[in-house]
Amino acid sequence: MTFSAAIAHVGTGALTRPAAQVYRAASCASSVDFLDQVFEPGGALQGLFDQVQQIALQAGTMKLGRVVLDGSKVKANASKHKAMSYGRMQEDEKRLRAEVKRLLEQAEKVDAEEDARYGRGRSGDELPAELARRETRLKKIREAKRALEERAREQAKSKGQPETEVKPEAKMQYNFTDPESRIMKGADSFVQAYNAQIAVEPELQWIVGQLVTQDANDKQQMQAVVEVIREQSGQKPAEVVSDSGYCSDANLHYLEKKKIEGFVAVDRESYRDREEPCRRGPLPKGATRVDRMRRKLQTKMGAAIYSRRKTVVEPVFGQIKQARGFRQFLLRGLKKVQGEWAMICLTHNILKLHRLCYG
Repeated sequence: MTFSAAIAHVGTGALTRPAAQVYRAASCASSVDFLDQVFEPGGALQGLFDQVQQIALQAGTMKLGRVVLDGSKVKANASKHKAMSYGRMQEDEKRLRAEVKRLLEQAEKVDAEEDARYGRGRSGDELPAELARRETRLKKIREAKRALEERAREQAKSKGQPETEVKPEAKMQYNFTDPESRIMKGADSFVQAYNAQIAVEPELQWIVGQLVTQDANDKQQMQAVVEVIREQSGQKPAEVVSDSGYCSDANLHYLEKKKIEGFVAVDRESYRDREEPCRRGPLPKGATRVDRMRRKLQTKMGAAIYSRRKTVVEPVFGQIKQARGFRQFLLRGLKKVQGEWAMICLTHNILKLHRLCYG
């Protein structure tokens, strides 16, 4: 049974119970509780997305085959102008410390004059508003610096580097409105954003896996997306197709280890010049996994499979961003953004299901 036939076989009846759970969470809880229960990972919306994924599996004869991976930068609910680099923080911290010291000295001088004129304890406010503003700003900058230093230590740890003496790069940024969002390169310019990932099956353009990450680079997402497909859809894909953003020797090794057939572009040129015939003969000794993948995509079969990539996953982002107008997250913080993205992907799948069942 094909993917679409399996879904049509089950129909929309399986949506009733999980949808009711979301409705009860929305209608019976306060707004804060609603966000915690519905938009948090493992909340009602994420659970609903996972349950909808199981609709086709309930038929018992559908097997997940080829999936296509892609990511897109989605603007955060924060301005990039509210971000500050670590280098700028160091400069501002030094300047604010000097200003606070000057204002304290000035306040002590004024206090002494007022004590001499009016008597001790009969002056006005103990802390001038100008000084309070600077101390508040200084406190926020110090908190942001600590957050960036912790982020730098986490990055060093993930790379197997010593954490003790690592310092953030001067250009590493912290956003005061949504600290968990990141500066990323968009289509036209740099934006304050999250990286939204999806895995799409080619027959129905059904999203079989989704997540949100703070990493601008897709290379770290291959393993994460494949794992989330298994978690959310209950099956391991047989084939994975992706563009060169996901290509690395480690990712290709991962696909081999998981016994998943990969069709991963190794660079832009490898799929621009499809008219060139595949070279004959064996690969040279010492050929890397990347070399083998390049040769694989130059074959007729590899080129034919990969050529369909942009007609499978890119239209899904087009439908979400252009047709439905979702170009920016409304919530802030990675956890709630993940729940919001699960809701967007869920509505996409429900629309596909409705059109398949009822035309």
